[in-house]
Amino acid sequence: MILKLEDFNYNLPEELIAQEPSANRDESRLMVLFRDNPQIEHRRFNNLVEYLKPGDVLVINDTKVMPARLYGLKDTGATVEVLLLKQLDGNRWETLVKPGRKARIGTTLTFAGGKLTGLVAGDTEAGGRVIDFLYQGSFVEILEQIGIMPLPPYIKKIPADPGRYQTVYANRFGSAAAPTAGLHFTDQLLDKIKDLGVEIVPVLLHVGLDTFRPVKVENIREHRMHSEYYEISAGVADKINAAKARGGRIIAVGTTTTRCLESSAGDDGRLKTGSGWTKIFIYPGYRFKIIDGLITNFHLPCSTLIMLVSALSGRDKILEAYNTAVKKKVQIF
Repeated sequence: MILKLEDFNYNLPEELIAQEPSANRDESRLMVLFRDNPQIEHRRFNNLVEYLKPGDVLVINDTKVMPARLYGLKDTGATVEVLLLKQLDGNRWETLVKPGRKARIGTTLTFAGGKLTGLVAGDTEAGGRVIDFLYQGSFVEILEQIGIMPLPPYIKKIPADPGRYQTVYANRFGSAAAPTAGLHFTDQLLDKIKDLGVEIVPVLLHVGLDTFRPVKVENIREHRMHSEYYEISAGVADKINAAKARGGRIIAVGTTTTRCLESSAGDDGRLKTGSGWTKIFIYPGYRFKIIDGLITNFHLPCSTLIMLVSALSGRDKILEAYNTAVKKKVQIF
């Protein structure tokens, strides 16, 4: 069976793409879908506690977004934009460069008057560039001084507080974009969830290129994902496996968490510990081994993310929910 790209399309009016978050993180709108019936409920995010039960495990992705967008100059004096995607080895990074066709191997790049320099050392399979960086001191501190938060292309308004593009539990530096489903949690809401008897555990997946790269093939099975780094500790794997054994539900916060968990799932339905690079592509027909529920934002038409949520709840149900939000004129991002 061919799964066509157009099968995951829907009408998204530009005015419904929210350009700034709710004043309070946990007061965003919440649409609740049930896998076993067609009911749709419209709530607020802080009502989430009503849908969780003692014994459930809520799994979060504690990656932290880098201020990964850099503006600098080539050795010719021309301006250049560099987006850091992932650290390869030491000071070598995989990046996206604009204009890329003029950033040839051997080109020297200078940022912030020489505070950071880079040498284009190679090309990547995905059309990016490998850059070797030179600097004095801490690379992270330099990025925090000169880098810019890489907002999604559909967000045109730069947030007054860049911290709103980090989750309250962000911990491990390395993502090129935020795991956005987690942006709606507050410390107070997390405390309520814990008090309910729900265990909250962290995994790691550094968000990379596929957040920015559209699907371009008509038959989606031919799409190839970019690799992203993930980690699952032995303690977290043990807690999730124990919960599943006693009948508890595993609720993933976001598609990144989902991809992390399902990448490390055994055929026996048990979660394995470890770390590595994943290219997992989840679309309808996939059999989920770990998660029972998913907290996620709305996603762009024809994206790998809408394909993932369609695999969990069914394409027709997901598109019905999206079209319902559009009809209600809900700002859905």
